[in-house]
Amino acid sequence: MYDVMVIGAGPAGCITAKKMTDAGYNVLLVEKMKIPREKSCSGILIKKSINIIENEFGKIPDSILCKPNISRGIIITNEKNQSFKFESDSLNVWRSLLDKWLAFKAKNAGAELRQLTSAISCEEKHDHVSVKLHDGEIYEEKARIIVACDGAGSIIKKKLFKNPNNYIFTYQTFCKGTINLDHNFFHAFLHRSLSQYDAWFNVKDDFLIFGVGIKEPSTMKMYHSKFLSFLNSQFNAQIESYVKEEIGMMPNVMPGCPVNLGMGRILFTGEAANFLNPIGEGISSALASGYAAAEAIKSLYKNNNFNTKFLMNTYKDNILAEKQYMTRQWAILSTISSKFSNMK
Repeated sequence: MYDVMVIGAGPAGCITAKKMTDAGYNVLLVEKMKIPREKSCSGILIKKSINIIENEFGKIPDSILCKPNISRGIIITNEKNQSFKFESDSLNVWRSLLDKWLAFKAKNAGAELRQLTSAISCEEKHDHVSVKLHDGEIYEEKARIIVACDGAGSIIKKKLFKNPNNYIFTYQTFCKGTINLDHNFFHAFLHRSLSQYDAWFNVKDDFLIFGVGIKEPSTMKMYHSKFLSFLNSQFNAQIESYVKEEIGMMPNVMPGCPVNLGMGRILFTGEAANFLNPIGEGISSALASGYAAAEAIKSLYKNNNFNTKFLMNTYKDNILAEKQYMTRQWAILSTISSKFSNMK
């Protein structure tokens, strides 16, 4: 019987696992892929993320950074071709290397890490949760508390809540070439003709990255092609070669920024809980929600009170500031773009 089982070894799962292990609890951290694994992500660590990581894991190693090491902020261009620059120094990292570093920090602190292990279902019992795991064989493990950190497409969430989820699918390409845009900024474009959510450009090492967020996967390459044509005409984008493509998924953040924190002994964090900055930055919310979940579980054990209502209410209180942050970001975006003021 584990005190806590954490599903997913991204930033949310790793901080939950490490904090619980540091507090002396018996923690199992499962990850469905082999570490390091790819995650389609901008890989930008804003100041909030840097502070949480360095407080909990130590100094961020230079080995996970890519060039330009410092991202100077974001430039958002709306449907009227008006540009809004938000300057704030952030770290530009390779997400696969960040997650590997975080996962092994949690492991070295004492969490049991199982790679290539998928959680396929869970069932809440009287005093624990029974989880079916798959690593080539199907078997069962038990934990008093489960923290699902398995992303927007969370299997655990799908099994618990039968209602369909609301997703944005992402498609981005890594290219070699040139473009007349400042490589030190992340660029987001909200033209409706270029995407159904947003389109973006950023740089990592020698790669130019072009991406689009869409609701219907069948349209991703069509919108991506339109975006590249736009960048060619407006910023002289010249593509010399395509190196790779990535497809991802994120929650479709809605007005009011509703979140789902879980039920009973099962908590959701990060994108599994719908935590995401409306413009698409999710690492800071993942870290903040994982931290808040761990603190709620520690309170449960400290008070020797396994009342699940107490657990959920404590988590809700702990995460309130993050929820308010999301709604403030939405409010800012709604003044920039009708996409956010009118989105249904």
